[in-house]
Amino acid sequence: MAKPKPSHGHAVHGKPKPRKNLCFACGKDNADGMKLKFYLDHDARQAICNFKLSRRYTGPPGYAHGGIIATILDEAMGKVNRFRNVLALTSAMEIRYLKPVPLGKPLTVTGYEQTVEGRKHTNVAEISNEAGDVLARSTGTFIAIDPEKMFPGLAKKPAASAGAAAPNA
Repeated sequence: MAKPKPSHGHAVHGKPKPRKNLCFACGKDNADGMKLKFYLDHDARQAICNFKLSRRYTGPPGYAHGGIIATILDEAMGKVNRFRNVLALTSAMEIRYLKPVPLGKPLTVTGYEQTVEGRKHTNVAEISNEAGDVLARSTGTFIAIDPEKMFPGLAKKPAASAGAAAPNA
């Protein structure tokens, strides 16, 4: 099995990358961000990130804040859209907080695709502990967009070339 490739940031293939990635969850250039590093397992079609949460993400004493858990799940589900080479924005998500998510312990978030119907992509993500217990699970609906129409001027169009790659999330 090939080693998963890093999947940092919100790269747009076939177009220049933004100068900085300031995404709160995965942006390496956001001094206040989480700097989550995702890997894409192309064989399993999963987006995976191993991480530990520091005390700065405290909700209940010793455990993660629910909003941080939601952020991590949303980011994992969003990364899954890369397998279809689309930029898709979160339209809705449902979260199940199954067990408290501990701070300072090894955790894994795994995202995968559930269904695709036209522009509507439904993805799932789970946060689990080292023992494999699922602590939180989400299902999200993402709508594929045309980044040039949604964010005009964000990225310059590539020189006219046949078969330019579509954007990624």
